[in-house]
Amino acid sequence: MPLFAALGTICGYRIGIIRKRNDYFKVSSSIGDHNQSRVKYDSLRVLEWDKLCNSVASFARTSLGRQATKAKLWSLDQTFQESLKLLQETNAAILMHNHGSFNLDLTSVDLALVESAIKHARRGLPIDANEAMALVSLLQFIETLQLNLKAAIKEDSDWYKQFIPLSEMITQLVVNRSIIKLIQQVIDEDGTVKDSASSALKKARDQVRMLERKLHHLVENLIRNDTKEASLLEASIIDGRWCIRSGTDQLMSFKGLLLSSGSGLGSIIEPLAAVPLNDELQQARALVEKAEADVLLMVTEKIQMDLDDIEKILRSAIRLDIIYARATYSLSFGGTYPNIFLPDDIDGPLMAESYRSKDNTLQASNSNKEWILYLPKAYHPLLLQQHRQKLHMARKDVRNATAEIRRRKLQGENMAVKGEADIDLSSLEMQVRALEEAPPVPTDFFIAQKTRVLVITGPNTGGKTICLKTVGLAAIMAKSGLHVLSSESAKIPWFDSVFADIGDEQSLSQSLSTFSGHLKQISEIRSQSTSQSLVLLDEVGAGTNPLEGAALGMSLLESFAETGALLTIATTHHGELKTLKYSNDAFENACMEFDDENLKPTYKILWGVPGRSNAINIAERLGVPSIVVDNARELYGAASAEIDEAVKKSS
Repeated sequence: MPLFAALGTICGYRIGIIRKRNDYFKVSSSIGDHNQSRVKYDSLRVLEWDKLCNSVASFARTSLGRQATKAKLWSLDQTFQESLKLLQETNAAILMHNHGSFNLDLTSVDLALVESAIKHARRGLPIDANEAMALVSLLQFIETLQLNLKAAIKEDSDWYKQFIPLSEMITQLVVNRSIIKLIQQVIDEDGTVKDSASSALKKARDQVRMLERKLHHLVENLIRNDTKEASLLEASIIDGRWCIRSGTDQLMSFKGLLLSSGSGLGSIIEPLAAVPLNDELQQARALVEKAEADVLLMVTEKIQMDLDDIEKILRSAIRLDIIYARATYSLSFGGTYPNIFLPDDIDGPLMAESYRSKDNTLQASNSNKEWILYLPKAYHPLLLQQHRQKLHMARKDVRNATAEIRRRKLQGENMAVKGEADIDLSSLEMQVRALEEAPPVPTDFFIAQKTRVLVITGPNTGGKTICLKTVGLAAIMAKSGLHVLSSESAKIPWFDSVFADIGDEQSLSQSLSTFSGHLKQISEIRSQSTSQSLVLLDEVGAGTNPLEGAALGMSLLESFAETGALLTIATTHHGELKTLKYSNDAFENACMEFDDENLKPTYKILWGVPGRSNAINIAERLGVPSIVVDNARELYGAASAEIDEAVKKSS
């Protein structure tokens, strides 16, 4: 299901009224709503939030849960209090998992069939047997959860509080045992109605079985008595009627109705002697269908009496599956509980409450008050996932290669083939070691309360864009109730929106150049961001004359610092933007570290200083003639030289 479809939007428009009449849809929305939706959608797209939504949703165990997880994560319409509750839900699910007595895995329950059963019951239509058994599975799942929760609380009453809000949700559900008992009495586990479900059904099925035995005996006798064609004849059931299929077009010794024939393809005949019995069989089967329908209608009527409770259980099960997906994702990738807060109440009571971590140690909720954003050793979730997948596949290749070598040894195959396999194995093992020794590099973000704009400088491919995306995704994850992939509990403001202008993308539909496209996006971000927004700008002022770009970049960042977002993080190559910190306390500098010895980035952030230009130094070390290097330094300009000298002294 497309994400916007799941959210009740089409192509980014908010839907007011949708009525389908001869394939006509009336969609009401304002231009302002469209622009707001578009800039937010573009921001989420460049941050690759949709990919993270898909990743988290893959941990849900049902199709309805996966759809709902994507829709919930993509909506980002939570209030601060709702975000707190989502985090509490996730943490409660993790505590339940660590407790060991609870199973929130809904793999065994087909929620789509339960949904179908509810729809049929609402319309007064009989549910089918498979739908009924799916309902039993759901009711038993919830009943088991309730029993395990009661047992845990009996052992230690404090568990009820620890598991809130899941303990509240689970205990409020009403499971009618009589529905489970009734369905199990009349329907088998394989989804068929039992003979014992009603006397009419048993009588009709006995009649069917008796007629089928008679027809089978009759047809087999006719085939045996046809001495000429016996080897080419076989019993066959066509549209529920017993017939004889011949491999040739020759006439048979018995009379019958020719149902089909073809040149060289043989023929199908219903013997005249079988016609009355076939007619009776059809009538008996119709009685079976009616008797089964009567049983299922009786079950449906029973379900209708508790339909509201069952619907509530279904909604709660889907919600549990969403929570399970968030919790298992967080457990799988080693996430930590983030402390979110409203910026206006940074030291007040609206901080996220203290909680127990998965090792049952109490974590403080209000540490590091000097920071407005505290994100230690944070991983980009998609890079971490990609690395794990590559490592998993590499190890799998090693196991497969090892098994193949062992198989060839046992079968004594050619040694040349064996040697070739050994070489492949060695190469595969080297790939595993290379991946193990080069995991993604985590990033530290410690941004002081007074900072409103952070300027990050550094070389291309040095990790600036990854840092922007890491912060943006961490903020959205915390707001959505996900644990953040950091080494310890992060402190993150609750942002009403995360806006981003990242990447070299053009708006071809509007005939905009790259520079114009970025300016339009930034302009819309500037107009829509609030004092509770996070803004991420990649290579601000790039794509035009360097002097004009630098001036425009400085002006844009100053406007964000004065009346714009709560926090703006911008990357740049313009040296002039580094100087803003020295004239405005709302600015802070950082740079991506560069290894001068090995001439490669380390992907780590250095705080409090702007990045120095490395291009000329690298050129000198690589042997570019000194006259060229000296001339380059002269052209680079006295102002830039002074900045670099200041950086050297402060480092």
